[in-house]
Amino acid sequence: AWLKPGVETSSKVGQRVFYDMKPSGANSWSGTAFDPADGKTYKGTMTLSGATLTTAGCVLGGLICKSVTWSRVR
Repeated sequence: AWLKPGVETSSKVGQRVFYDMKPSGANSWSGTAFDPADGKTYKGTMTLSGATLTTAGCVLGGLICKSVTWSRVR
């Protein structure tokens, strides 16, 4: 995954935001998420359902999570 040009400063374009993802169930993965807005890393998850990918980064053992839903371009 990467940042769109124009969303953040150009120095962050192309920076990886999810890495070390490993299977954690049917159509799901877990690993590390990097938030370029605050420069911190979090526990990350990805779940694929059809043409939709939901990504999430969590803190406090999963008590607080922020998720984003991505749609496949056709």
